[in-house]
Amino acid sequence: MMTSVKLSFFYRLAKNVFILLCACSPIFDFGFTGIAADSKPKFDRSPKNLGTVMVFSGTGWYRHPEVPAISGWLARLDADLKMQVDVSENPNDLVKILNKYQVLVLNNCTEMTALFDEKQRMAVEKWYRAGGGIIALHASLVRQTNWKWFNELAGCDFDSDSEYLEARVMVDPGAINHPTVKGHGTQFAYKADWTNHDRSVTGLPGFQVLLRVDESTFEPVREYFQSRGGKAMGKDHPIAWLHSNGGGRFFYTEIGHDVRSLETEFGRQHILEAIRWAAGRR
Repeated sequence: MMTSVKLSFFYRLAKNVFILLCACSPIFDFGFTGIAADSKPKFDRSPKNLGTVMVFSGTGWYRHPEVPAISGWLARLDADLKMQVDVSENPNDLVKILNKYQVLVLNNCTEMTALFDEKQRMAVEKWYRAGGGIIALHASLVRQTNWKWFNELAGCDFDSDSEYLEARVMVDPGAINHPTVKGHGTQFAYKADWTNHDRSVTGLPGFQVLLRVDESTFEPVREYFQSRGGKAMGKDHPIAWLHSNGGGRFFYTEIGHDVRSLETEFGRQHILEAIRWAAGRR
């Protein structure tokens, strides 16, 4: 009898611990069906249940294992945003339901031409020209040169990156009051995985640089890319910018390699305000 009581107690304890872990883990949020890195979320696609923001986290090339966790982090911004946030990895949703949304967040969507067919790409372009807003996080500018429209919208493509390092971030003087960066002074220290691009977007028509990183404060090219010809950007290294040409609104930030680069006071403000801006609410 005593053994049975003890086993029952430990069973209930283990069950409660498991429930607690599930509740706290981003992997188990908003309908993820498992804990694997490629687990796919589910949501009700009927028109009455669609939200304001679609987070798309499909990848055509390298897929970082933190992609599902970042999708979970983004989905949980819904209360602060006062917008419903849905998550998809199904390219067909870009054709069928994207026009119901105001904002498309690209969660580290590498090489989208390997993932989207022409019909799906055209659906994104048409939606954007009609006034949609795109947020591109971190690796969403990796291997996009084959999609000419998106490459021109973004302004550049990936060259190399750094390790996860602290660096000095500088606010562009013309952006000091932009809600995505406001309140942090003219410069501040921040930790992230910093990416180098094949050119700077400074001075490109329709672009506004928000932030730059000071390459003298960290090693901009990690060893892996040093041995493969990776190049730093030098004194003009934009890390966040806007592009408003073409009918819609585009925002890119290098922040978003993983949750730790997002879950800070600045990181939350940066993404929340970017989504509001892309939705036309700023």
